[in-house]
Formats: sequence, structure tokens, C-alpha cells
Amino acid sequence: QVQVVESGGGLVQPGGSLRLSCVVSVDFSQVRVLALGWHRQGPGEERERVAIIANDNSTHYSDSVKGRFTISRDNAKRMIYLQMNMVKPEDTAVYYCQAIIRNLGVYWGQGTQVTVSS
Repeated sequence: QVQVVESGGGLVQPGGSLRLSCVVSVDFSQVRVLALGWHRQGPGEERERVAIIANDNSTHYSDSVKGRFTISRDNAKRMIYLQMNMVKPEDTAVYYCQAIIRNLGVYWGQGTQVTVSS
């Protein structure tokens, strides 16, 4: 069973920065990780994709975070990161980490709350 665990959420002021981390329980050298990503769900909203990073390290961002957020990965540590800069109140949401692994499936973490408020 693959486990995905996020950390790093919290309260941050508008314009501030926060880094989210996610660890995946599977050894990346033993499986084909197709993509890793961050999604979020704000109050009363549907879950939306924020950023993804593919196996070739190509990245894609939603328009709402482009230029402010950066996704990265460390295969040796089985980690995915989301660096959030210049955060806005509308970035307030539960952030979920996702791992898509070939022949195994799609896995989600339990989520970590990010609140942007002064």
C-alpha cells in the first residue's frame, strides 16, 4: 500500500511564503512514477490542480499560481515540495499531494491546511 503524507501547512500573512512537503512511501527507483502533483480545495470549492511535475521533470502550473509557486522533487528522498511565495488570501485551502504510479494507481495524501490571513 502506497502512502502519501503532506506537511508544512499553517497560517501565513498575505505576501509571505510557505513550503509544503510531501513524502511518498514507495522507492522511486523501484516503480515508474508518472507524475507528482499538488492540488487544493478551498472552502465551498471543488478540488483544483495547482502544480504537477512529470517524470522528465517538466512542470505545469495553474494560471492562478504561475510565477508564485514552484513544484520540485527529490527522488532519493521520495519527496515532493511546493514553494509558495507572494501568497494571497485566495490561496487559503487544504492542499493535497498526489502520486501517479504506473501499474499501481493514483494516491492522495490526507491534506494540509494553508490559511492566508493577516
